[in-house]
Amino acid sequence: MPKFDFPSYCLGDLSWVDIQEYLREKDTVLVPVASLEQHGRHLPLSTDTITALEVSRRAAEQAEVLYTPVMWAGYSPQHLGHVGEGLGTITLRASTFQAVCHDIARSLIHHGFNRLIFVAGHGSNVKVIDPVLRKLKYETGAFVGYYKAYAERYMGFLKGLLENPEAETPGWHGSELETSQVLAHDARLVRMDRAIRERTRTPEWLPGAFVKQDGAPDVEFQGYQYFVFPMDHREFSPSGCIGNPFTATREKGDEALRRFARHLAEALAEFARVPVKVFNREFVDRAL
Repeated sequence: MPKFDFPSYCLGDLSWVDIQEYLREKDTVLVPVASLEQHGRHLPLSTDTITALEVSRRAAEQAEVLYTPVMWAGYSPQHLGHVGEGLGTITLRASTFQAVCHDIARSLIHHGFNRLIFVAGHGSNVKVIDPVLRKLKYETGAFVGYYKAYAERYMGFLKGLLENPEAETPGWHGSELETSQVLAHDARLVRMDRAIRERTRTPEWLPGAFVKQDGAPDVEFQGYQYFVFPMDHREFSPSGCIGNPFTATREKGDEALRRFARHLAEALAEFARVPVKVFNREFVDRAL
């Protein structure tokens, strides 16, 4: 039987009476963070947000923990496109993204939550989240972590589920994995009639001795990847898609989301055993 008689485990669906009831039993909360950015011709801007939300919702229901409404804007400057191009991406500056994540977490700690896990559906957020996690740890003592619910260079336990060869980056932008996950969420949002198959290309401004292979910022020189450059996504993927979306299915997406959620839920059970002592709970600077 469920531990709580709640309409859902989303904090936004509950009243403060429910929150108090939950905190008498548990102190863990998930914070899904994502982005609103172009995902090629066939997928919605909310693709990463769908991943973060679906994994958080499913894991929360399994582990009987709360999750916040999804933070739909993230750090996506590389997806903004040219002025007036109309790609639709909304990006937060690194400092803005960090401040919002910090303030969400401090609010939750203020209420009595001790264990916070950010659940990411967007890879570039990880580039700027570390200072936030460290600040929260050092100034409050709370247990904070970051779960990367996506597969790009690292297939992890999705290996064997996706059929595109690794050379075609099956987990990359708008490819097999993301297309499958959006199909599982709401197939009406996917326009396969617009989909194309595309691999990354090396930006024209780089000398021929350099090679760009996927969506990561790393560039290969003399067979090694020791260089990183601040590139825009369109410089190496004109359509915004990296890989082959035509092998995507709703079944693959549902299974991928199920595996991520199960993995996270099982980890949450382990996190509950970690001793936590919050020494600074009040969010004093909440109005500055």
